[in-house]
Amino acid sequence: MSRIAVIGAGVSGLATAYALEQAAKAQNIELQITVIEKQQRSGGKIWSRHEEGYLCEWGPNGFLDNKPATLELCKALTIDDTLLRSNDNARKRFIFSDNTLHRLPENGPMFLGSKLISWPGKFRLAGEMFVPAKRDDRDETLAEFGRRRLGGEALDKLIAPMAGGIFAGDPETMSLKSCFPRIAELEQEYGGLLKAMIKMARQKRAERKAGKQVASAAGPGGVLTSFNGGIQELTDALQEALSADLRFGVSVESMAYFENYILELSDGSQLDVDAVVSAAPAYALAKICRNFNRNAVKLLEQIPYAPMNVVCLGYDKQTLKCDLNGFGYLIPKKEGCSVLGTLWDSSIFPYRAPEGKVLLRSMMGGATRPQAANLSDEQVQILVQADLERIMGIKATPEMARIFRHERAIPQYVSGHAALVKQIRSELTATPRLFLTGNAYEGIGLNDCVANANRTAAEVLKSLGHN
Repeated sequence: MSRIAVIGAGVSGLATAYALEQAAKAQNIELQITVIEKQQRSGGKIWSRHEEGYLCEWGPNGFLDNKPATLELCKALTIDDTLLRSNDNARKRFIFSDNTLHRLPENGPMFLGSKLISWPGKFRLAGEMFVPAKRDDRDETLAEFGRRRLGGEALDKLIAPMAGGIFAGDPETMSLKSCFPRIAELEQEYGGLLKAMIKMARQKRAERKAGKQVASAAGPGGVLTSFNGGIQELTDALQEALSADLRFGVSVESMAYFENYILELSDGSQLDVDAVVSAAPAYALAKICRNFNRNAVKLLEQIPYAPMNVVCLGYDKQTLKCDLNGFGYLIPKKEGCSVLGTLWDSSIFPYRAPEGKVLLRSMMGGATRPQAANLSDEQVQILVQADLERIMGIKATPEMARIFRHERAIPQYVSGHAALVKQIRSELTATPRLFLTGNAYEGIGLNDCVANANRTAAEVLKSLGHN
């Protein structure tokens, strides 16, 4: 019987353990899996909290259905019939710029009619067709790419807010290849983004004429998907499906390797295993490796994390005069607001607020505003409400307020990230049967975490002689 330790019971750790168990059943392999989690619950950053009748997401609020990994996992767990797609109006997304909420254009005519980008900025964007493709292998930052291909105005009003909304990142340091690999590929494959859009549209038309199916119902960007009771239903289902030994409230203090791995746990016990999968954050793994591999510690500590305050405010709908028919908005840094953006959660999904109520969720902090982590709860709420009044005219006092703090919320894929991850893997895999997964390395989204967990499970079994 092969013994495997999985460090971390977030979605990556749980999905890895689940994939291992499913493969073991299919191949009639005996595995003894232990999942070790420092917190008293599973889910990691995923936590759907019920507060005074409101459903508040502590972390992510869903996944996009344009990639198969999470949908296939939901089907395997038999929870696919409870999936909840975001409302159609959630396609309406906004940018707050020049003291105005502008709807994000979804097509050419909308773009031409939008006042978000000035006419000089629009001409500069159109000129992307004539910008030569990058030919060197340097790991370009998102800001460098944006200025080079799309212009400074598009960078400030479109790209930078998007970077903050997805990664809580700073485009001046973010790696384009690691954060948006498909965009980098399109430039190399087609010579530019507009050229890629035109050629891909032609290909789709040709395929339609040939009777081929060219896209899923999700569309190119996918549809945000969750569950009635919040995204935690996914990690709850994973935990329930596992037969592994789940140890909560216990952390790995240190690790040693002598033919097998010996893990020293915080409760004073030892765990002797054949293989180890770390699904812990990079900084947590660095602490575990202090006496195991000092070179790996130095490398792991180079992955920065951005802080985030998630602020959930509940209102009586009758006290609000604003239109909440959409997804929410992002804010360029130059506007001088305290928050990165606000999601209109009760407009995105049903069952997020009681009847006649509204739930708004604002994000404060990130790599561009790290000082938010030092503010008191009172200061945070005052600043968020001030931004809501400025942007949406909301003067009412919320009837529910919850602030969830993440000191280290999202790993930052800065320029050179891929090379750093390669070094980390090379350093740690010098000892056999030690594996890394989680959102610190190759993708922060739920789909990425689940896909990487599946790949990691296959690698673990192969290392143990099970193909």
